[in-house]
Amino acid sequence: MNTANIIMLASASLPGSAPHFAGAAQATRAVARTVAQSATQTAVHTSSGTSYPIDIWGLLIALAMVMVASGLSWLMHLGIGKTLLWSACRALVQLCAMGFIMGYVITSGNPWLVLVLICVMLVAAVQITLSRAKGVPKGLAGPVLLTLVITMLLMISMVTELVVRPRPWYAPQLVVPLTGMLLGNTVSALAVGLSRFYESMKERRDEVDTLLALGATRWEAARPSVISSIRLGLLPTTASLASSGIVTIPGMMAGQVIAGGDPLNAAKYQFVILASIAALTLLADTLIMVMVYRTCFTPDDQYRETPIVEHKKK
Repeated sequence: MNTANIIMLASASLPGSAPHFAGAAQATRAVARTVAQSATQTAVHTSSGTSYPIDIWGLLIALAMVMVASGLSWLMHLGIGKTLLWSACRALVQLCAMGFIMGYVITSGNPWLVLVLICVMLVAAVQITLSRAKGVPKGLAGPVLLTLVITMLLMISMVTELVVRPRPWYAPQLVVPLTGMLLGNTVSALAVGLSRFYESMKERRDEVDTLLALGATRWEAARPSVISSIRLGLLPTTASLASSGIVTIPGMMAGQVIAGGDPLNAAKYQFVILASIAALTLLADTLIMVMVYRTCFTPDDQYRETPIVEHKKK
């Protein structure tokens, strides 16, 4: 017998106090109903899993693992120990900073903050793409930025409006991580594709000159290099698609499961992300090639050596 029923019995046995106890019974019944709903929600939440927070010592231990690997590199004279350690420290700072920023953006629920954060991520993606690409000419920041803006806007719009349909449409907890995952893979694909394209054009210089002399257009002369570049840029994506779920558990799915999310729902989200990445990398690589292949030719349809950006060694 619950508390509300006990009070109802007491009110029936004390006629003079009936109105008072009846009101108390109603209030108690409302409280009991609220507690029951809260308990049900808690049970549903805990049944999906438990998250395990990481303290500062866990982060230091993870960093110590990288220090061990860096020390091994120093012993073997690989020459990458310093770069590895610096990259790990930089990643830790950047990820923690992004965590704080995302927490503030999600809490505020301001669409303008979401837009500003995405713009900052796009600018950083352009810089990282050009720093990773080897043997590329100067002046590609504009085409790379335009490629990222067009393809990212198209893909994020499709995912948010046709697949997930969050409310509000700019839901930071979805849009910001989605943008980061798509940008990360697109940056790698663009860097690989651009590097391969200019390397291939340089290797095929005699062939390109011959094709142009025989009346081929600039696109026809550059087409073999464009195709090989796009294929190379798509290799990591196709490998990830083929191995997901059997060989590996991708990052987003693993993160949701570790955080206590439903594994099946996490798998669905992961497939949406992988499909989006596959489409996005193909679109981005194709668009950037269409924009930049002309840089290898003069206005008179002759092959031109492009000035290469020299990257400083760290």
